[in-house]
Amino acid sequence: MCKGLLGLADDTAYLVKYRIDMPQIISVGSGKGGVGKSFVTSNLGVLLARAGYSVVMADMDFGGADLHILFGRFKPKHTLTDFLNRDVDELQDVLLPIESCEGLSLLAGTGETLATANPAYATKQRLARHLRKLDADIVILDIGAGTNLHCLDFFLMADLHLLVTNPDPTAVFDAYKFIKLAAIRRVLSQFMSRSDIGRQLAKNDYHSVDEILQAAGENNPESRELAEAVLRDFYPMLIVNRVGQARGSFDALQLRTVLKRYVGSDLEMLGEVPEDDKVVASVRSYLPVCFDGSGSKAVGALQKIARAITSRMRKKAA
Repeated sequence: MCKGLLGLADDTAYLVKYRIDMPQIISVGSGKGGVGKSFVTSNLGVLLARAGYSVVMADMDFGGADLHILFGRFKPKHTLTDFLNRDVDELQDVLLPIESCEGLSLLAGTGETLATANPAYATKQRLARHLRKLDADIVILDIGAGTNLHCLDFFLMADLHLLVTNPDPTAVFDAYKFIKLAAIRRVLSQFMSRSDIGRQLAKNDYHSVDEILQAAGENNPESRELAEAVLRDFYPMLIVNRVGQARGSFDALQLRTVLKRYVGSDLEMLGEVPEDDKVVASVRSYLPVCFDGSGSKAVGALQKIARAITSRMRKKAA
């Protein structure tokens, strides 16, 4: 149980722990930087650990890792680089326990060199396998911002996919672009093991989901049906951060409608986190707001989001 929560410990009563036989992986992505992706990751990690889960937060922002800074760990003893360079064999050996929160650990990110910032495909596959082997109930992946293949691949490898944005028009547009490209990448990945179809699809660049569905259908109708089934099983969930008068309102229905029409994937609205001065103060104190957020509107919103996540985890496990 986390210490020093100033009366917040009982607030985890809404989170009901259930048995997890293997790590549930949750990815947290964003179409652009600066929208609060690491803020969401760090606070969800705290809330889920307080509920009794064993939680690992993994910083997958290759080239721009900073999740450790939010916990005041400026120079981590071990980082993901140790694993990528094979200085250690097991990912578990580079985890950094968060002493002030029982059950919470951090896998600090990398990016010190060009090689570690741009790992080869085989290296990413090895990392993905070891993430599944971690001795934890939940692994939260803090994905790098943007739509490069590293971001998309790690976002898609999860069991639950969270997308963070804010109400700014540019952030909303980038969120749409991220989901569109993630959907295209998801379909392409499905056919990679089918050498003949995979090679054919990989020859082209796709600007829309319709284009790749049509290309898959040109091989045979069954390929298109498979691609459509892959998309139907893709349910990203949206978190809108910093909602308030200064940034305006957010029209989630409009974004959902656009995505359903042009991407084929529905988008579940998981929650909105309001603007809150306590968040700014917590970041400057190098401590997630859920450690000391008495009376914080943001903490209340994050608690509701954590409850929604555990509900989806139960449905996935059923």
